[in-house]
Amino acid sequence: MHFSMGAGKKKMSFGESLEALRYVPKFFRLIWNTSPALFLANILGRLIKAFIPVAMLWVGKLLIDEVILQRGEELADYDRIWLYLGIEFGLALLSNVLNRVIGLCDGLLGDLYSNRSSVELIEKAAKMDLAQFEDPDFYDKLERARRQTTSRVSLMSMVLTQCQDLLTVVSLAAGLIVFEPWLVVLLVVAIVPSFLNEAYFSRSSYSLSKSWTPERRELDYLRFLGASDVTAKEVKLFGLAGYLKERFAVLSHKYYLANRRLSIRKTIWGSVFYIIGDVAYYGAYVFIIIRTIGGFLTIGELTFLSGSFSRLRGQLQGIFSRFSAISESALYLQDYFSFMELEPKTRIRRDGVAFPKVIEKGFVFHNVSFRYPGSEEWVLRDVSFTLHPSEKIALVGENGAGKTTLVKLLAGLYQPTEGYISLENVDISHYDSAQYRDAIGVIFQDFVRYYFSARDNIAVGKIEYREEKDRIIDAAQNSLASEVIDTFAKGYDQMLGKRFGGGVELSGGQWQKIALGRAYMKDAQLLILDEPTSALDARAEYEAFERFAALTKNKTAVLISHRFSTVRMADRILVLKDGKIIERGTHEELLLMQGLYAELFELQAEGYR
Repeated sequence: MHFSMGAGKKKMSFGESLEALRYVPKFFRLIWNTSPALFLANILGRLIKAFIPVAMLWVGKLLIDEVILQRGEELADYDRIWLYLGIEFGLALLSNVLNRVIGLCDGLLGDLYSNRSSVELIEKAAKMDLAQFEDPDFYDKLERARRQTTSRVSLMSMVLTQCQDLLTVVSLAAGLIVFEPWLVVLLVVAIVPSFLNEAYFSRSSYSLSKSWTPERRELDYLRFLGASDVTAKEVKLFGLAGYLKERFAVLSHKYYLANRRLSIRKTIWGSVFYIIGDVAYYGAYVFIIIRTIGGFLTIGELTFLSGSFSRLRGQLQGIFSRFSAISESALYLQDYFSFMELEPKTRIRRDGVAFPKVIEKGFVFHNVSFRYPGSEEWVLRDVSFTLHPSEKIALVGENGAGKTTLVKLLAGLYQPTEGYISLENVDISHYDSAQYRDAIGVIFQDFVRYYFSARDNIAVGKIEYREEKDRIIDAAQNSLASEVIDTFAKGYDQMLGKRFGGGVELSGGQWQKIALGRAYMKDAQLLILDEPTSALDARAEYEAFERFAALTKNKTAVLISHRFSTVRMADRILVLKDGKIIERGTHEELLLMQGLYAELFELQAEGYR
């Protein structure tokens, strides 16, 4: 049994963590664009609140000095005492209200940003090439970016709080400098080592998290396999629970050990540096008391300085600690923006050649070869053929022959590694991308089972027509999905799948009829069916393809099927082996050749005898 162990993990450098801070301004531009009004209200509230601590300490100093002064008088004047007390009470109330307003703005902005960044991620992912999704490194970047759409919301609050606390520190430090400037120097010297320690371990935490992305994805996948309605049947039948449990336990414990080592070191060094900070604080406190006893400071000044020093220490520790958290969050934020900066390898053409209204010359494969990124193995090699207008061709071959890859190239989902595909003598990569894909209807064997209503499940074939019920009904009737939908109590509004309440589960064949309806939603000039009826019985598949042939009488079509009763409906058949076309012709012509097609036909026919 093989387990990924995440060996050779690279540690993030201090320079790289600082470099990540360049994404913070871009992040705040997104926050501003999300809601300028909320953002301004947040800034104004924090600006006012930043100066409240020093104001309260100063009013407290005046109050204490006034109390001591009036205590020695025979006729005490309480007016100034009540004034100072009222001001301090008002400042306390204002601080409390501002805290709640700031928290409200943070929460609303965070929700809006999370929604917006998620939408942008979906849009970005839709623009990327299909081949990129099959690259593990790309998928790791996507996974990290997906996590950041929600987990980086706290960064906004931290940065704004940092700015607020810096203003508070400046105001408190100004008060200390007026009386005892050496206290500020002592405070900074005591806290800087703690800051450097926090910064170091923040980088280490991010390095661990980033380098373990593939393993964490594997852990998520193992959780899904071990606890999902989709996999429960096979897990029970094959007795996989023990294997999955052991595999998860080994990998998760390895990650736990790596994280534990880091956490223990962080705790030990953090404790050492905080002890240094405590010693410095109480040393300064002793200094203030001695100065007060010596008559250099009043009792009010004692309370102001001790309070200011205590707040400064807390604020500076918070600032330094938060700075390392901000730099760490910026590293994670970098994951989001670096993914958003990726570009598809195939340029999406929005101003390309318009798709022809009528196909007159057809599609031509010119010595097309293809291999996946990072792979040395050719999936298709030197494929050449013409798909004539209104022609129905079938692709036949054993699994792995390259049939599905060929139709994905034809659909523009992949770009050939060598050679090119033309339509009307124009390279298909030169056509307007949206128009090209809109003119092609494709249903694959591994179609998606959307946990939507029956109406929406069919409408995804041309989602712009979601509200056109007559069009959806026609598509369902053409694909025989109407036979399934008519049995539902809620008809086309019936939720499918058991993931959400009120949903009904379908058999594989029923799902395929629903999915097949998507192909009929478009008025497509080219229709591609890649084994979309494999779960249907022979009769149902024959009926589906008979209907398909009738409905595509004047359209170009490509179909892949392992059933020769269906394949023989095609005008022409291409036989693939090891990524090459080795035979071509009609059903009768291929049988006469006594080649691979005839061999496969006889093997299947033998099963029915």
